[in-house]
Amino acid sequence: MMNYTRLASATTLLALVIIVLGAYVRLTDAGLGCPDWPGCYGTLTVPRGEAAVAAAEQAFPARPLEAGKAWREMIHRYIAGILGIAIFILALLACRMQQRTTIGLLLPLSLVILVAFQGALGMWTVTLLLKPAIVTAHLTGGMLILALLTWLVLRSLDQRQPSRPRNRGFYAAWVGLVILGMQIVLGGWTSTNYAALACPDLPTCQGRWLPLEAVAEAYQVWGQVGIDYEGGHLSNEARMAVHIVHRLGAVITFLYIGTLALFFIRSGPVSRIRVAAAATLLLVLSQFAIGMANVVFNLPLALALAHNAGAALLLMAMVTMTYWLGLGATPCVHRRIAA
Repeated sequence: MMNYTRLASATTLLALVIIVLGAYVRLTDAGLGCPDWPGCYGTLTVPRGEAAVAAAEQAFPARPLEAGKAWREMIHRYIAGILGIAIFILALLACRMQQRTTIGLLLPLSLVILVAFQGALGMWTVTLLLKPAIVTAHLTGGMLILALLTWLVLRSLDQRQPSRPRNRGFYAAWVGLVILGMQIVLGGWTSTNYAALACPDLPTCQGRWLPLEAVAEAYQVWGQVGIDYEGGHLSNEARMAVHIVHRLGAVITFLYIGTLALFFIRSGPVSRIRVAAAATLLLVLSQFAIGMANVVFNLPLALALAHNAGAALLLMAMVTMTYWLGLGATPCVHRRIAA
């Protein structure tokens, strides 16, 4: 069982790396570094040599080869492929150990289906030319895989069945997970529509408090088909609306999750719940600060990557806190929740 936990932990770490690497690809405009899929200019690696480069550019005249961007995209694909293999192995091992553990098959098999769909989203990201709905779904899928892998690691570490009935803190944590998930989607929509710099001032947006006149355009999910979305196609007013909605979501997420984490930090002696709550509070504070710093310092790459990584780590912390609450809180926590 310990070997399974180690493999699940390594796979979770790999998923986290892929999320950050995917953000790096997106933020450096390398999402179309390879205009085809799964190869790159018709090969399984980036073309090298004058003849190969000339043939690649002849095959894709609208997209001249930029080796740096192409390599970033292909490395991301290679590592994603390794993640898919690791998840398949986890599912296979779960099937073999079904009689000896309480992990079950639902979670590992769900991960296999999800990572397969994630691969399809990766293909559509390229073939549909960075369509925001697809790219946002791809980012969200990566975060969901990370969350489920985190849950799988916790499940393999602790073989107890979750307690029933659930306490109210467990459900409050699930509400926090939903809020955080919605905020991650809003963040993905902001990034894929190139709206991160639409509001260069704080707390206003281009001198206005709530520029939401173009919100209908801002959230037209499917949009046009067959156009290249690199660089974005929304008007300035729509990008402002996207940005300001993400800010409002950040405030709601910060207040809810921060308050929830503070409650569990103060609810009894040191426990796994309290440790997870402390990590959650630290990460939600960091995320809020990094988000503001991205505006103040005009979205430097390092801070933008930190914001993506912070969202992933905050999700892992929230999943961990929710899981431990599902196994049953400390008596002190039960008393305070019931009060």
